[in-house]
Amino acid sequence: MVEDLGSFWVNQLKDRGLPDGGFSPHPRGRYRADATGWAILALAGDPASRDLLYRARSRLAADQLPDGRVCISPDHPEAAWPTSLAVLAWHQSPGHRENQARAADYLLASSGRHWPRTADAPSAHDTDIKGWPWIADTHSWAEPTALAMLALKIAGYGGHQRVQEATRLLLDRQLPQGGWNYGNALVFDQELRPMPLSTGLVLNALKDQTSLATIQRSLTYLHSRVLSLPTPRSLGWSLLGLGAWRARPESSPNLIDACLKNQARYGGYDTDSLSLLLVASKSPGGLEEIFSDPEKS
Repeated sequence: MVEDLGSFWVNQLKDRGLPDGGFSPHPRGRYRADATGWAILALAGDPASRDLLYRARSRLAADQLPDGRVCISPDHPEAAWPTSLAVLAWHQSPGHRENQARAADYLLASSGRHWPRTADAPSAHDTDIKGWPWIADTHSWAEPTALAMLALKIAGYGGHQRVQEATRLLLDRQLPQGGWNYGNALVFDQELRPMPLSTGLVLNALKDQTSLATIQRSLTYLHSRVLSLPTPRSLGWSLLGLGAWRARPESSPNLIDACLKNQARYGGYDTDSLSLLLVASKSPGGLEEIFSDPEKS
């Protein structure tokens, strides 16, 4: 339940709610779709936030374009990656089922640019597998593909061929020594470094999509890093990713608490980061867990 997260941080998040619906990235800021989507996930299940959540979901709906996409800004319709967050935010909201369905249809119909890999290509990954991009008409990358997969799975499309193809993409981009980065494994025969944030996000998406053996080296990598991660997004996604595979460290509550307290020294986190930590706190079994428990959705 949200009450267990610590009322102080929940109230800090609520204070970023805007009178006309939605959330801002920072206190006294302006509306953004990604901040709104993350705040909804963090506050879902809190009875005292029911009206606030409905207004926030409705604000997302008001900004949805006719083709179903939800953009980072009306001025940038090509930046439609918040569509995946909107699908998650609208889940189990009776008044927004049609919005969720149209957003899912948009994801199913869109993809990043792809082309057959040539023998002289500098990168080793298969460029012909469809995933999702950050920006329209660009190549598919690991993080937006993982977010779209999570959204489609929650919306009931876990068995769709686009999700199956995206699973192949993510496994193709896994680094030989374990983990993921933005989406390149080897460039000019040099193995790149993994990143905890990317690895945790991808592990969430791959839950129930592949075997433990195929991602074990990535779990091992993330275990080697998670206890020393000081930043909210890397820590939040890492804990969610490990939790999705029942590998979350017992010290997770202490790690989250220490990261939240770092704000006293370094300044307040943006809404996406704060919300991610709160979601990680209430979902020890990974991101999808908040949708399996009616009290958390």
